[in-house]
Amino acid sequence: MLSFEHFYSTLPEPLWIESQATPVARPELIAFNAPLAQMLGAKEVPDPATLAQWFSGNQPMPGAKPGALGYAGHQFGNFVPQLGDGRALLLGEVVDQNGTRRDVQLKGSGRTPFSRGGDGRSPLGPVLREYLVSEFMAAVGVPTTRALAAVASGERVARQMSEPGAVFTRVASSHIRVGTFQFAASRRDDAVIKALADHVIARHYPEAANAADPYLALLEAVVARQALLIARWMSVGFIHGVMNTDNCSIAGETIDYGPCAFMEQFDPQKVYSSIDQGRRYAFANQPAIAQWNLARFAETLLPLMNAQGDALIEQATAALRHFDTLFQQEQRRLHADKLGLSPESEQAVPLMEDLESHMHQGRMDMTATFDALTRYACSLSNENREALLALTTQPNELTAWLETWQAEQSASQDSQRLAAMRRANPVIIPRNHRVQEVINAAYDGDFAPFHTLLAVVTKPFDGSVEARRLAAPATENEQVLRTFCGT
Repeated sequence: MLSFEHFYSTLPEPLWIESQATPVARPELIAFNAPLAQMLGAKEVPDPATLAQWFSGNQPMPGAKPGALGYAGHQFGNFVPQLGDGRALLLGEVVDQNGTRRDVQLKGSGRTPFSRGGDGRSPLGPVLREYLVSEFMAAVGVPTTRALAAVASGERVARQMSEPGAVFTRVASSHIRVGTFQFAASRRDDAVIKALADHVIARHYPEAANAADPYLALLEAVVARQALLIARWMSVGFIHGVMNTDNCSIAGETIDYGPCAFMEQFDPQKVYSSIDQGRRYAFANQPAIAQWNLARFAETLLPLMNAQGDALIEQATAALRHFDTLFQQEQRRLHADKLGLSPESEQAVPLMEDLESHMHQGRMDMTATFDALTRYACSLSNENREALLALTTQPNELTAWLETWQAEQSASQDSQRLAAMRRANPVIIPRNHRVQEVINAAYDGDFAPFHTLLAVVTKPFDGSVEARRLAAPATENEQVLRTFCGT
C-alpha cells in the first residue's frame, strides 16, 4: 500500500534499533484515514481485516523495517539521559504527493529496547484522543502529526485499572526531537551529533546546508518554526500539557498528544494535565518553555558551530532571542485575523489583550467567545450582540470593549477580512467532556460517537446543527478538569 524508504535507519544504532511489534489477540479496525493514505501515495487500499493486521503490527506491512528511536529528555525540568520509543516503532518513511518525506509509526505495538519495564501497549482512550485532536489541529492549520489508523487490540492493558487496548498509527514529518539531539550529545560523540544534524538539515532545512555556518542556520530555522507553532497553538487555546524536550519536534510540528486539552473558560494560568502539579506548562507559559527547550537544543549544537568562545555563545543566544520577535509577529497577525482587523492594525494587540482580560474576569469560554464575535461581525445584529454579551458575567465591561473594537473593525471590514476571521475562529474544538464521552462509549463497544465527533472536528469552521450541538461548553456537571498521560 505504501512505498517505504529507510534513511533514518542509516544513522548510528543508538539513534535507531531494529525491533519487531508484538502481535495482539484480536485486531479490529476502528478508523482509517483514507485521504491521508492517498496523500502518502497509497494506490490500493486493502480490506479492513488486512488493514487491522498491518496497523496492529500483527503482520508486517510490505517494505516496512520496524525500529525504535532513541532519545533523551528534560521531563518537567529534570534530565533523563535515555528515554526512547518504549511503545512505538518507526515502520519507515514515505515520500508524499508533495514530495515531502514523512515517517509512519505504530504506537502501542509492544515492548522495545527502550521500554524500561513497561508493557509497550496503549489504552484505547489515548488513541482516540490523539486521533481526534491531531486531525482537528490539521484542520485548523496548526502544524501537527497526523492520524492514519486506529486499531482495537482485543486485549486489556493495566493502568489505574484494566482498560481495552489499541494501536495508533501516526504520520509525522519526522519523529526527531530536541531530546534526540540530547541523547546523541549525552554519548559525548560529536560524530553522532554531526550525523544527526546533517540528516535533519538534508531532510527539513536544506537551505541551511549553504549557509556560512550550517549548524547555526539549523538552530535559527528550528527556532523560527517553533515560534510560529506556539503562536498558532495559543490562537486556538491549545495547552500541550507536557512540553518536555522529548516532546519538542525539530520539524516544528505538534507531537505527543498526551494530557493535552483546549482552553475553555479563559485563564492564562490554566492547566489540565494531572501530572503538571507545578503549572510549569500552563497556557501562558508555553512560549517561555518552548524557548527553554530550544536553549537545550542549542547546547547540543555548540560543538558543531564555527565560532569559538564568547562569540559562539553570543551567536547562539542571539538565535534564541529571535524567538520572541518571531512569536510576537505571528501572534499579532493571528490577533488581527481573530478580531477581523487589517493585518496592519496597530490596535490588534491591545484590543486582544483587553478582550483576554474581559474573558478571564467575565468567566468567558474562549472558543464560544470568538465564534460569537465572528457571527456578530458578519451581521452586526442585536441578536448576535446579545448572544455574545450573554457569555460574560460582566456585560457592561464587554459592551465598552465592543464599542472600541467596532470603531477599529469598521475601518477594516470587507469580505476578505470577515473570511479570514471565520478561518481563525473555529466553531468547535475537541472539548474535554466530548472527548471523554467518546472514550466512555468506546469502552462500552460503541464507536459511533467517535466517528460523529471526528466528522465535525475535522470541519471545524462549519456551523452545522450537529457541530453547534457538540460545540457547546460543558455544563457544571460535565466538566473534565484533569487530563491524563496515556503511558
